[in-house]
Amino acid sequence: MEHLVPEKAKVSPFLVFFLVHTMQVGIGVLGFQRIIALTAGYDAWMSVIFAGLSIHIIIWMMYKILETVDGDIITAHSFVFGKKIGKLLSFPFVLYFLMIALTLLRTFIEVVQVWMFQDMSTFWYSFAFCGLAIYIIFGGFRTVTGVAFFGVVLPAYLILTFFFTIPYADVKNLLPIFDHSVKDLVMASYQMSLTYLGYEVLLFFYPYIKDPQKSKKWAHLGVLYTTVLYTLLTFVTFTYFSEGQLQKNIWATLTMWKVVEMPFVERFEYIGIANWNIIILPNFCIALWCGSRIVKRVTNIKQKYGVLVLAMFTLIFINFFKSREQINTLIDYTGKIAFFLNYGYIPLLFFLVLIVKKVKKK
Repeated sequence: MEHLVPEKAKVSPFLVFFLVHTMQVGIGVLGFQRIIALTAGYDAWMSVIFAGLSIHIIIWMMYKILETVDGDIITAHSFVFGKKIGKLLSFPFVLYFLMIALTLLRTFIEVVQVWMFQDMSTFWYSFAFCGLAIYIIFGGFRTVTGVAFFGVVLPAYLILTFFFTIPYADVKNLLPIFDHSVKDLVMASYQMSLTYLGYEVLLFFYPYIKDPQKSKKWAHLGVLYTTVLYTLLTFVTFTYFSEGQLQKNIWATLTMWKVVEMPFVERFEYIGIANWNIIILPNFCIALWCGSRIVKRVTNIKQKYGVLVLAMFTLIFINFFKSREQINTLIDYTGKIAFFLNYGYIPLLFFLVLIVKKVKKK
């Protein structure tokens, strides 16, 4: 394996569950329901399940690629295309992870600005957030994984808050079932798959897993857990809102928190948004870590310099996205590139690796 990773830098196989799951749960959770309901109405819950199941095939392909080349995606590129072209092909992924980091942070700041502090400075919040992320990444991949673990475990109690919507739920909203065409359901599955994205980071941190064979089931369980979570949230949202109401709510998940009443807190959505910091932080760290890891592998520049450069670019570019339309455009482009990568490029690379392996054997 190229660029051998020291044993002490590796993480246990079960932690892949948290790394994969945390990348799939970002800002999309706060408002995916309206987008899929626009296409497939309240039949869209089927699309949530279908899109979730399709990911298992992609995960299986990823493991086949990584096992064959015994390394990460950069090793796979070198295996198929040779070292020089392989490195050239790997470099665009730096821009991809920069886009992911940018999209995550800018969308979260928009939520804070709309719901809590309208005058909050985008730059200064990003500056503090990037500073924290750099500090975490400098601790190494194990530290990033630790933050991912806590990013899943600590906010897990938020799932229970959706039980507050039960008294207001109307199951009749889901009827009639199969009221939309297959084309609508497929289109909604495509939209939902954009919310599920993020699991492709496995292609980059694979060499950091101890005994990667044992991590397979944990990667699949991570995706399964995400699918169950999104499906439950879809049912809760669809039974709580009528279709007309849902179209007026950009962030349906946050709106549902308005019914949460506790003796010690008046507006629970503020607590929910504050907790989202913990959910976004590992995603942002993993994106910067992957981007800087590629820089190190392709150019031999130290990873810490790569992290600093990517954080600096994030701080510069984030100021260009001011209006809702500009932020939406950023989300759309990032989603489409990620979709092409997962459902187009990974299957293509999978077949190329298998062909080259057969040719090399002969």
